[in-house]
Amino acid sequence: MSKRAKKGQEQEKRRRRGRLEDERPLVPRSGSRSREVRVLYVACEGESTEPDYLEYLNEQFGDGDGNGRPPFRIQPVPRKDGRTPSGIVEAVRRVADKDEAWAFFDRDQWNDIPQAVNAAARSRVELAFSHPSFDLWLLLHFQPFGGEQSGSSKGVVEKLRKAKGADAFKEYGKKGEKSITGARRDALKDRESKAVAHARSLVSSCAHGFCEPGHAKTEPVGDDAGPQSTQEWAARSGHAPACPVLQRDPSTDVWRLLVALGIVGQKPGKGKPAEMRASSSTSV
Repeated sequence: MSKRAKKGQEQEKRRRRGRLEDERPLVPRSGSRSREVRVLYVACEGESTEPDYLEYLNEQFGDGDGNGRPPFRIQPVPRKDGRTPSGIVEAVRRVADKDEAWAFFDRDQWNDIPQAVNAAARSRVELAFSHPSFDLWLLLHFQPFGGEQSGSSKGVVEKLRKAKGADAFKEYGKKGEKSITGARRDALKDRESKAVAHARSLVSSCAHGFCEPGHAKTEPVGDDAGPQSTQEWAARSGHAPACPVLQRDPSTDVWRLLVALGIVGQKPGKGKPAEMRASSSTSV
C-alpha cells in the first residue's frame, strides 16, 4: 500500500472516530481542549428536525456543566446512509465502529421496524424509537400527551402548534418546514426535565405489560457484556420484554439519550430545569 493510501486511511479513521485529531477539533466554548469528550454517533430518519435537535444538544450541553457531567459531542450520520429503520441502524453501525451508536426513527408506516430492532440488538445500537414520530418528543416539552395515534402525527403536530409556551411552533410542519432553530430552540430550552418526565409517564401508562421507566437502561453497554435478545434490547427503553414495539403507542425513547448524557437525572425529580437550579442556589 502506498504512503498516500495509508495516510488517507488514517485520516478517514480519525474523522469517523471523532477523536482530538478530528478535522473539527473538540474545543469547548471556553476555548480550552478537553480529552474527556464522550462521542456518540446518531443516525436519523429525519432530514432536518432530528439533526437540528442534536445540534441543539451539542451547543447547549456539549461542554458539560462543571459539576461532574462530562462534555460530549454527537456526530450525526448523514441521511443518505439510510432512510428505513433497518438502513438507519446499519448506517450508524458501519460508521460508529466501536464508538457509541444510536438510531432515531419513527413508527410512521414502516414495515421493517422488527428487523431494525433485531439488527440493533446484534450490533448494540441504542434505539430512540418514537411512536408516532419525533414530533411527540417536541410536544412533551410543553405538555403531557396520551391516546393511540395509529402511526399518524397529525394530532401531535396540531397539539404542538397550540401548546402553551410553544408560540415558535405555530407554523411547524406547514409546507414541510420542521426545522429546530432560532426561536424554536429557545422555546425548548430549560424544558428538558419536563419532557423526560412526560416521556417516562408514557412508559408507565403503557397498556402492554409491566412497563416501568425505572427499568430503562441508559448506561453504555461495555465490550465485555454478553449478547442480548431482541426482546431484551427493546426493553432497554423501560418497556417490558413482552411489550410489542409496534404497540407502544404513543411513546418516545429520546428521553433515554438525555438521561444517558446526564442532561437530566437518572431518577424522576433528580434533573431540574436550569432556572430551578439557579433559584435553588440563590435562596437563603
